[in-house]
Amino acid sequence: MTTTERPTRRFADLAENDRVAGQLYTDPEIFAEEMQKIFYRTWVWVAHESEIPEAGSFKTTQVGDQPVIVARDRKGNINTMLNRCRHRGATVCDQRSGKANGFTCPYHNWSYTLDGRLRGIPYPDGYEGVVDKKDYPLQTLRTESYLGMVFATFNPDIEPLEDYLGDAKIWMERFLKQSNGFPTKVIGIHKFRFRGNWKIQLENTTDGYHFPMVHKSWMASVDAETANMMSFMDDPKAETHALGNGHSVAVMAAAHADLDIDDGDEEIQPRFAHLVEELEAAGESPERIRRYMRSMHGCGFNLNMFPNIAMSSSFFRLLIPISVDVTEVWHMAIGMDGGPESINRERLRIHEHFQGPFGFGSPDDAEGWDRVQIGAGGNPNMPILVNRGENREYVTEEGWATSHVTDETGMRESYEMWKKMMTDD
Repeated sequence: MTTTERPTRRFADLAENDRVAGQLYTDPEIFAEEMQKIFYRTWVWVAHESEIPEAGSFKTTQVGDQPVIVARDRKGNINTMLNRCRHRGATVCDQRSGKANGFTCPYHNWSYTLDGRLRGIPYPDGYEGVVDKKDYPLQTLRTESYLGMVFATFNPDIEPLEDYLGDAKIWMERFLKQSNGFPTKVIGIHKFRFRGNWKIQLENTTDGYHFPMVHKSWMASVDAETANMMSFMDDPKAETHALGNGHSVAVMAAAHADLDIDDGDEEIQPRFAHLVEELEAAGESPERIRRYMRSMHGCGFNLNMFPNIAMSSSFFRLLIPISVDVTEVWHMAIGMDGGPESINRERLRIHEHFQGPFGFGSPDDAEGWDRVQIGAGGNPNMPILVNRGENREYVTEEGWATSHVTDETGMRESYEMWKKMMTDD
């Protein structure tokens, strides 16, 4: 048996339809192959266009475990480049974000333009007839965007981004309706790491089953109207849809899944009375105020896009795999670019209450993720179950495998894509 045959059978056996082996969380060799076969070969989310709004704007992040720079050049194009000098391999940018005319390696001062071209070499006489600058640009990744969401890939032959997103596009469009006709912008980021594998967090985004158990403290801390909105355990309209290509959506509050649809029965929460008064004084119409208030908590669903980004209720959730048992998470609060700033401030306070470092949600989630990683190491051959709801799953007219939001339909969709990519099938 050749070395190329061995992992094909191994990965197929480790990811069955209703269970996956604990090794998927604990084996460093599997993690290394995931970087090669998934994160270097498919579309990976790197930025929202509001983070790089004008020429010279940039941010640094990762594609898998590779450091990259995302920058907007003088022509307005967005470029994703490997953060590695072509000379001796040092990073050419060490800032999280900012604005620059280009990037210069601090080691020997090789300098690059915003689109990655090698611009200058100090003391060039030593390179005459040896180095032609046009041959040594920063490595550039293929980059495309949809609705302001920027994705990049090391794979030049991959299908177009919109084809890869498929039916996730429908839900992306619905998610962005919470900006009420204004452009969406990132208004704050909370970053943290947990001691666990990246797939544990991937699973969590469409895991409605854990919510009433893990987030009891949050449910007890909010007003009755908010708690009632998130009481979806027995709601038959609360469903999870598998959208293909590993993507899935968990609809928790169906009445808010499309904010353009308003039956008029929902009352505005008393906690927002001060905002209503402020907007009335500013001359906003009753219809517009109602729309603002209904969008305050975001949309009513979590959209998971394989492998690393979620558009979750009212924020973006980015996962960055650091090692087999360490994952970095960015929770990115979003608001309106041009709407009333009082609305953005209130949304940010709501975000902090759940997702912030002292919030009632994220710390509890991270505790659960840590425990899964520890427990999975106890017997890596023992399966992790993803079979909840198999007995009631059905296919919609759109072709989406669907079950209740507390079921594990979304996880099965993610692992189906994981298996497809890891086995080269």
